[in-house]
Amino acid sequence: MDKLFEGVWGDWFRRGVVVTVVLLAVFVGLKALAELQGLRYIGAGLPPANTIDVTGYGETFATPDIATFTYSVVALKLTVAAAQEDAAEKSNAIVKYLRDSGIAEKDIQTSNYSVYPQYEYSQVQCLSYPCPGGRQVLKGYEVRQSTTVKIRDTAKAGDLLTGAGSRGATEVSGLQFTFDDPHAGQTQAREKAIADAKAQAEVLSKQLGVRLVRVVSFSESGSQPVYKLQDAYGRGGAESSVTPAPDISVGENKITSNVSITYEIK
Repeated sequence: MDKLFEGVWGDWFRRGVVVTVVLLAVFVGLKALAELQGLRYIGAGLPPANTIDVTGYGETFATPDIATFTYSVVALKLTVAAAQEDAAEKSNAIVKYLRDSGIAEKDIQTSNYSVYPQYEYSQVQCLSYPCPGGRQVLKGYEVRQSTTVKIRDTAKAGDLLTGAGSRGATEVSGLQFTFDDPHAGQTQAREKAIADAKAQAEVLSKQLGVRLVRVVSFSESGSQPVYKLQDAYGRGGAESSVTPAPDISVGENKITSNVSITYEIK
Protein backbone atom coordinates (compact mmCIF):
# COMPACT_ATOMS: atom_id res chain seq x y z
CA MET A 1 0.00 0.00 0.00
CA ASP A 2 2.86 2.34 0.91
CA LYS A 3 4.61 1.59 -2.35
CA LEU A 4 1.42 2.33 -4.28
CA PHE A 5 1.02 5.65 -2.47
CA GLU A 6 4.62 6.57 -3.08
CA GLY A 7 4.25 5.73 -6.79
CA VAL A 8 1.16 7.91 -7.20
CA TRP A 9 2.72 10.78 -5.24
CA GLY A 10 5.91 10.58 -7.23
CA ASP A 11 4.00 10.66 -10.50
CA TRP A 12 2.05 13.79 -9.44
CA PHE A 13 5.26 15.44 -8.23
CA ARG A 14 7.02 14.82 -11.53
CA ARG A 15 4.06 16.21 -13.45
CA GLY A 16 3.99 19.29 -11.23
CA VAL A 17 7.66 19.91 -11.83
CA VAL A 18 7.22 19.61 -15.59
CA VAL A 19 4.25 21.99 -15.62
CA THR A 20 6.14 24.51 -13.47
CA VAL A 21 9.15 24.42 -15.76
CA VAL A 22 6.97 24.86 -18.85
CA LEU A 23 5.11 27.84 -17.33
CA LEU A 24 8.37 29.42 -16.24
CA ALA A 25 9.81 29.01 -19.71
CA VAL A 26 6.72 30.57 -21.31
CA PHE A 27 6.84 33.51 -18.90
CA VAL A 28 10.54 34.14 -19.53
CA GLY A 29 9.99 33.89 -23.28
CA LEU A 30 7.10 36.36 -23.31
CA LYS A 31 9.05 38.81 -21.16
CA ALA A 32 12.05 38.62 -23.46
CA LEU A 33 9.88 39.10 -26.54
CA ALA A 34 8.23 42.19 -25.01
CA GLU A 35 11.63 43.67 -24.21
CA LEU A 36 12.88 43.02 -27.75
CA GLN A 37 9.81 44.70 -29.24
CA GLY A 38 10.24 47.63 -26.91
CA LEU A 39 13.73 48.23 -28.23
CA ARG A 40 12.21 49.64 -31.43
CA TYR A 41 10.65 52.49 -29.46
CA ILE A 42 13.62 53.46 -27.34
CA GLY A 43 14.17 57.15 -27.97
CA ALA A 44 11.08 57.46 -30.18
CA GLY A 45 9.52 59.99 -27.82
CA LEU A 46 12.60 62.17 -27.69
CA PRO A 47 12.53 65.43 -29.66
CA PRO A 48 14.91 65.50 -32.65
CA ALA A 49 18.19 67.25 -31.93
CA ASN A 50 18.65 68.85 -35.36
CA THR A 51 15.82 70.62 -37.22
CA ILE A 52 15.14 73.39 -39.71
CA ASP A 53 12.04 75.55 -39.92
CA VAL A 54 10.53 76.73 -43.21
CA THR A 55 7.38 78.59 -44.21
CA GLY A 56 5.26 78.33 -47.34
CA TYR A 57 2.54 80.37 -48.99
CA GLY A 58 -0.22 79.32 -51.36
CA GLU A 59 -3.23 81.05 -52.85
CA THR A 60 -6.09 80.25 -55.17
CA PHE A 61 -9.10 82.09 -56.57
CA ALA A 62 -12.72 80.92 -56.68
CA THR A 63 -16.05 82.44 -57.66
CA PRO A 64 -18.41 82.77 -54.65
CA ASP A 65 -21.66 80.85 -54.84
CA ILE A 66 -23.53 82.55 -51.98
CA ALA A 67 -24.60 86.17 -51.42
CA THR A 68 -25.90 87.48 -48.12
CA PHE A 69 -27.33 90.84 -47.10
CA THR A 70 -29.22 92.34 -44.17
CA TYR A 71 -32.25 94.59 -44.23
CA SER A 72 -34.07 96.38 -41.42
CA VAL A 73 -37.59 97.72 -41.00
CA VAL A 74 -38.15 100.52 -38.52
CA ALA A 75 -41.49 101.69 -37.14
CA LEU A 76 -42.12 104.60 -34.76
CA LYS A 77 -45.55 104.86 -33.10
CA LEU A 78 -47.03 106.26 -29.89
CA THR A 79 -47.46 102.79 -28.37
CA VAL A 80 -45.38 99.64 -28.44
CA ALA A 81 -48.26 97.60 -29.85
CA ALA A 82 -48.81 100.02 -32.72
CA ALA A 83 -45.10 100.11 -33.55
CA GLN A 84 -44.87 96.31 -33.49
CA GLU A 85 -47.89 95.99 -35.74
CA ASP A 86 -46.45 98.44 -38.27
CA ALA A 87 -43.03 96.73 -38.27
CA ALA A 88 -44.59 93.29 -38.63
CA GLU A 89 -46.68 94.42 -41.60
CA LYS A 90 -43.61 95.76 -43.42
CA SER A 91 -41.46 92.75 -42.52
CA ASN A 92 -44.09 90.22 -43.60
CA ALA A 93 -44.47 91.96 -46.96
CA ILE A 94 -40.71 91.70 -47.60
CA VAL A 95 -40.54 88.07 -46.48
CA LYS A 96 -43.42 87.17 -48.80
CA TYR A 97 -41.61 88.88 -51.68
CA LEU A 98 -38.40 86.95 -50.90
CA ARG A 99 -40.22 83.62 -50.75
CA ASP A 100 -42.04 84.36 -54.00
CA SER A 101 -38.62 85.12 -55.52
CA GLY A 102 -37.35 81.64 -54.68
CA ILE A 103 -35.59 82.24 -51.35
CA ALA A 104 -36.04 79.24 -49.05
CA GLU A 105 -37.42 79.63 -45.54
CA LYS A 106 -34.13 78.39 -44.04
CA ASP A 107 -32.25 81.20 -45.80
CA ILE A 108 -34.29 83.99 -44.16
CA GLN A 109 -33.27 84.63 -40.55
CA THR A 110 -34.22 87.36 -38.08
CA SER A 111 -30.90 88.66 -36.75
CA ASN A 112 -32.15 91.42 -34.42
CA TYR A 113 -35.40 92.67 -32.88
CA SER A 114 -35.53 95.63 -30.52
CA VAL A 115 -38.02 98.05 -28.97
CA TYR A 116 -36.84 101.40 -27.58
CA PRO A 117 -38.63 104.51 -26.34
CA GLN A 118 -37.75 107.65 -28.30
CA TYR A 119 -37.60 111.05 -26.60
CA GLU A 120 -37.19 114.57 -27.84
CA TYR A 121 -35.76 117.40 -25.79
CA SER A 122 -38.15 120.28 -25.12
CA GLN A 123 -36.65 123.61 -24.08
CA VAL A 124 -38.86 125.67 -21.76
CA GLN A 125 -39.12 129.37 -22.62
CA CYS A 126 -36.93 131.41 -20.32
CA LEU A 127 -38.83 134.35 -18.76
CA SER A 128 -36.77 134.87 -15.63
CA TYR A 129 -33.33 134.06 -14.22
CA PRO A 130 -32.29 131.38 -13.55
CA CYS A 131 -33.79 129.76 -16.62
CA PRO A 132 -35.53 126.48 -15.97
CA GLY A 133 -34.02 123.44 -17.63
CA GLY A 134 -35.54 121.63 -20.54
CA ARG A 135 -37.34 118.35 -20.29
CA GLN A 136 -37.61 115.13 -22.25
CA VAL A 137 -40.89 114.39 -23.94
CA LEU A 138 -41.79 110.86 -25.04
CA LYS A 139 -41.97 110.87 -28.80
CA GLY A 140 -43.04 107.27 -29.17
CA TYR A 141 -41.64 103.76 -29.37
CA GLU A 142 -39.33 102.54 -32.09
CA VAL A 143 -39.37 98.91 -33.21
CA ARG A 144 -36.43 97.75 -35.30
CA GLN A 145 -36.34 94.30 -36.91
CA SER A 146 -33.30 93.16 -38.88
CA THR A 147 -33.25 90.13 -41.15
CA THR A 148 -30.37 88.36 -42.87
CA VAL A 149 -30.99 86.78 -46.26
CA LYS A 150 -28.90 84.15 -48.01
CA ILE A 151 -29.10 84.15 -51.83
CA ARG A 152 -28.03 80.95 -53.54
CA ASP A 153 -28.50 82.38 -57.02
CA THR A 154 -26.07 85.31 -56.90
CA ALA A 155 -27.44 86.72 -60.18
CA LYS A 156 -30.59 87.72 -58.26
CA ALA A 157 -28.74 89.81 -55.67
CA GLY A 158 -29.34 93.19 -57.30
CA ASP A 159 -33.06 92.62 -57.87
CA LEU A 160 -33.60 91.35 -54.32
CA LEU A 161 -31.83 94.35 -52.81
CA THR A 162 -34.09 96.68 -54.75
CA GLY A 163 -37.19 94.62 -54.02
CA ALA A 164 -36.60 94.65 -50.27
CA GLY A 165 -36.03 98.42 -50.31
CA SER A 166 -39.17 99.16 -52.29
CA ARG A 167 -41.33 97.09 -49.92
CA GLY A 168 -40.61 98.94 -46.70
CA ALA A 169 -37.01 98.17 -45.74
CA THR A 170 -35.51 101.29 -44.20
CA GLU A 171 -31.93 100.01 -44.40
CA VAL A 172 -30.39 97.43 -46.74
CA SER A 173 -26.72 96.78 -46.17
CA GLY A 174 -23.85 94.35 -45.67
CA LEU A 175 -23.83 92.58 -49.02
CA GLN A 176 -21.21 89.82 -48.96
CA PHE A 177 -20.20 87.10 -51.41
CA THR A 178 -19.00 83.91 -49.76
CA PHE A 179 -18.98 80.13 -50.22
CA ASP A 180 -21.66 77.70 -49.16
CA ASP A 181 -18.79 75.38 -48.21
CA PRO A 182 -16.56 77.49 -45.92
CA HIS A 183 -13.57 75.25 -46.75
CA ALA A 184 -13.94 75.64 -50.51
CA GLY A 185 -10.56 76.17 -52.16
CA GLN A 186 -8.64 75.87 -48.87
CA THR A 187 -7.30 72.42 -49.75
CA GLN A 188 -5.83 73.64 -53.02
CA ALA A 189 -4.26 76.69 -51.35
CA ARG A 190 -2.79 74.44 -48.62
CA GLU A 191 -1.28 72.07 -51.19
CA LYS A 192 0.48 75.00 -52.86
CA ALA A 193 1.73 76.30 -49.52
CA ILE A 194 3.13 72.89 -48.51
CA ALA A 195 4.83 72.47 -51.88
CA ASP A 196 6.36 75.93 -51.47
CA ALA A 197 7.66 75.10 -47.99
CA LYS A 198 9.03 71.72 -49.11
CA ALA A 199 10.87 73.30 -52.03
CA GLN A 200 12.48 75.81 -49.69
CA ALA A 201 13.46 73.02 -47.28
CA GLU A 202 15.11 71.00 -50.07
CA VAL A 203 17.12 74.02 -51.24
CA LEU A 204 18.16 74.83 -47.69
CA SER A 205 19.19 71.23 -46.94
CA LYS A 206 21.44 71.17 -50.01
CA GLN A 207 23.06 74.44 -48.99
CA LEU A 208 23.66 73.11 -45.49
CA GLY A 209 24.84 69.72 -46.71
CA VAL A 210 22.25 67.81 -44.72
CA ARG A 211 19.40 65.42 -45.49
CA LEU A 212 15.70 65.87 -44.71
CA VAL A 213 14.45 63.01 -42.53
CA ARG A 214 10.83 63.67 -41.59
CA VAL A 215 8.29 66.34 -40.67
CA VAL A 216 8.17 66.86 -36.91
CA SER A 217 5.66 69.74 -36.73
CA PHE A 218 3.17 71.55 -38.93
CA SER A 219 0.90 74.57 -38.51
CA GLU A 220 -1.33 76.55 -40.85
CA SER A 221 -3.09 79.88 -40.98
CA GLY A 222 -5.24 81.08 -43.83
CA SER A 223 -7.89 83.55 -44.83
CA GLN A 224 -10.89 83.76 -47.10
CA PRO A 225 -11.50 87.47 -47.71
CA VAL A 226 -14.97 88.22 -48.97
CA TYR A 227 -16.17 90.81 -51.43
CA LYS A 228 -18.13 93.40 -49.45
CA LEU A 229 -20.47 96.10 -50.62
CA GLN A 230 -21.60 98.05 -47.57
CA ASP A 231 -24.88 99.96 -47.77
CA ALA A 232 -25.57 98.39 -51.12
CA TYR A 233 -29.02 99.94 -51.26
CA GLY A 234 -28.66 102.57 -48.56
CA ARG A 235 -31.14 104.16 -46.23
CA GLY A 236 -34.67 105.24 -46.94
CA GLY A 237 -35.07 102.89 -49.90
CA ALA A 238 -38.79 102.54 -49.32
CA GLU A 239 -39.30 106.20 -50.18
CA SER A 240 -38.15 105.77 -53.78
CA SER A 241 -40.96 105.21 -56.23
CA VAL A 242 -38.92 103.56 -58.97
CA THR A 243 -35.37 102.46 -58.22
CA PRO A 244 -33.27 100.55 -60.74
CA ALA A 245 -31.60 97.37 -59.51
CA PRO A 246 -27.91 97.91 -58.76
CA ASP A 247 -25.41 96.18 -61.03
CA ILE A 248 -23.69 93.74 -58.69
CA SER A 249 -20.38 92.12 -59.67
CA VAL A 250 -19.62 88.84 -57.89
CA GLY A 251 -15.95 88.71 -58.85
CA GLU A 252 -13.57 86.18 -57.30
CA ASN A 253 -12.40 85.61 -53.75
CA LYS A 254 -8.75 84.99 -53.01
CA ILE A 255 -8.16 82.07 -50.64
CA THR A 256 -4.76 81.88 -48.97
CA SER A 257 -2.79 79.47 -46.82
CA ASN A 258 0.36 80.09 -44.78
CA VAL A 259 2.12 77.02 -43.40
CA SER A 260 5.06 76.50 -41.07
CA ILE A 261 6.88 73.15 -41.22
CA THR A 262 9.71 71.82 -39.08
CA TYR A 263 11.92 69.10 -40.61
CA GLU A 264 14.30 66.78 -38.79
CA ILE A 265 17.68 66.73 -40.55
CA LYS A 266 20.74 64.49 -40.54
